[in-house]
Amino acid sequence: MSGQVVIVDWTTIESFVIDVFKAVGVPEADAKICTDVLIESDRRGIESHGVNRFKPIYIDRINIGIQSPVTDFEILKETPTTAVIDGHDGMGQVIGVRSMQMAIEKAKTYGLGMVAVRNSTHYGIAGYYATMATKAGLIGITGTNARPSIAPTFGVENMLGTNPLVFGLPTDEDFPFVIDCATSITQRGKIEYYERIGKDTPAGQVIDKNGGTLTDSAEILKMLVDGTAALAPLGGAGEELGGYKGYGYATVIEILCAALQNGNYMKDLTGVKDGKKVPYHLGHFFLAIDPEAFLGLDDFKKTAGDILRQIRASEKAPGAERIYTAYEKEYDIWMKRKGSGVPVNAAVQKELIEMRDAYGLTQYRFPFE
Repeated sequence: MSGQVVIVDWTTIESFVIDVFKAVGVPEADAKICTDVLIESDRRGIESHGVNRFKPIYIDRINIGIQSPVTDFEILKETPTTAVIDGHDGMGQVIGVRSMQMAIEKAKTYGLGMVAVRNSTHYGIAGYYATMATKAGLIGITGTNARPSIAPTFGVENMLGTNPLVFGLPTDEDFPFVIDCATSITQRGKIEYYERIGKDTPAGQVIDKNGGTLTDSAEILKMLVDGTAALAPLGGAGEELGGYKGYGYATVIEILCAALQNGNYMKDLTGVKDGKKVPYHLGHFFLAIDPEAFLGLDDFKKTAGDILRQIRASEKAPGAERIYTAYEKEYDIWMKRKGSGVPVNAAVQKELIEMRDAYGLTQYRFPFE
């Protein structure tokens, strides 16, 4: 097995991921949804949430019984413009796709649609759902809570999740504007990726109980679980660089992912109870807005595009080659990768072989073998 990063073509990796999901009990239609969300992360160059997380975040959790491969999507309450969903710890990607589809349909009819979800699981990159809306000519907004990771300003205890706040805006360009990022400086998935490739976490992103910085990625992951480390919010610890802003937005997402749907929050999302692993019971929200309900989609897209073009054309810093707007890098990466495949590091290569052998998927042979 190669110790280097190896490219696995899209057809092979997508087919393999679908077959593994099916092997652990995910129905075929749902397996295709889960795979598309997972692989979309790699298409956009977000390795922290793609095949890098396939086994530990999804397959392992199904196998230990804290996530259901079959999704019971229950509508608890519905109005013309809103809905509340209980996902019953099913597949987060399936719950997310169906929820955003509901929000889109409501927005297409009434101008606005919002769906709140409780008892869900990790739903992959949040930007996937915002982009569902932009493809439909809508504004898309979503957020999710997560395991406690972020310390509040002037605190050292991990209380809030990394809680992404995500916006997708349609434009008249080849790509939308999609801002998809955590409300912490970094996220667990990035630290997990650092640990897998043997890289330290940059200083200033994680603090210990004394407020000191931590950099050992493997040690950080252990300390986040036992509560002796915490991620700094966007802006960093303290107020000097605006860390209270990231802390505030993380709190907004925590509330919107729990209060509308009477769901779990903060310390109830650790995934551990009495020393045993339990379902995470995550919450999400999905909001779709139709520009046609205002002054029209075409005008919206042109104005949005004009704003982005003017930003990119503005004066660059000395030595900088280019100014980007959100989602431009992801689009560029896909343009480069679409004819090749997914870069797979040594740790993931080993996991792919393990899953192939465990589930008898002998029809697959990978280029790194």
